[in-house]
Amino acid sequence: MAIITLTTDFGEKDHFAGAIKGAIYSEIPDVKIVDISHSVSPFSIPEAAYIIQNAYSSFPKGSIHLIGVDAEINPENKHIAVKLDGHYFICANNGIMSMICAEIAPEKIVEINIHDKIVTSFPVLDVFVKVASHMARGGTLEVIGKPITEIKPITNMHPFVNEEKTQIIGSIIYIDNYGNVVTNIKKSFFEEIQKGRAFEIFARNYKFKTISKKYSDIVNFDIPEEKRHDIGQEVVVFNSSNYLEIALYKSNTETVGSASTLMGLKLRDTVTININKV
Repeated sequence: MAIITLTTDFGEKDHFAGAIKGAIYSEIPDVKIVDISHSVSPFSIPEAAYIIQNAYSSFPKGSIHLIGVDAEINPENKHIAVKLDGHYFICANNGIMSMICAEIAPEKIVEINIHDKIVTSFPVLDVFVKVASHMARGGTLEVIGKPITEIKPITNMHPFVNEEKTQIIGSIIYIDNYGNVVTNIKKSFFEEIQKGRAFEIFARNYKFKTISKKYSDIVNFDIPEEKRHDIGQEVVVFNSSNYLEIALYKSNTETVGSASTLMGLKLRDTVTININKV
């Protein structure tokens, strides 16, 4: 049974996500549809890229991932289908795939060219569904598009490093459901530059000198629970996706607050790591 996943910025209120599912079932009644997320911030390419990068590999090879974010076609925003790591991705060529493609080379990329056969103002429904259904039936990419070799990158997705290798300047690319802020600095990249040297992390008016292995490292479990004041404490970790994350321990935006709300950290804000020379 074919699996088609959906990642969009459509939200849950409107009819868009339901209409897409209905159209897919009309094409292939026995397909399995899985929602990855419909809560991507509107038109946020970095958020969509982060979510799909960290979700797709949990699905079986051959899965088809439909990404409906900033998908209106125009001369600067063509549509593509990509085969990568045994999976298929259908999306706009707006940089969404560049985060995955930076680590794994695509096996094949085509620019979708079936638009002349379809009149639409909702390409995710009318074009992406047709392409996904074609792939789910075992079709080839060449039938729905012309081969290309490059995809559009996301600007400012990769952190900057100075020539002396004493400073990394990253940015916040994602804020999760707990209000934790995720940067574009990966653990492997940080360790390659840091090389065991002391460092300081700066985010707005906050400074950190250590990176914990897990969120609860800031808890002193020798103190009785009723005497602790650890909930809401700042902590920096490399999260489960190995991206540098600034968080509050057991954060809750409705009660104790979060890294985003209390520190005033927002998408695209700068996070700087200064590293000692020796």
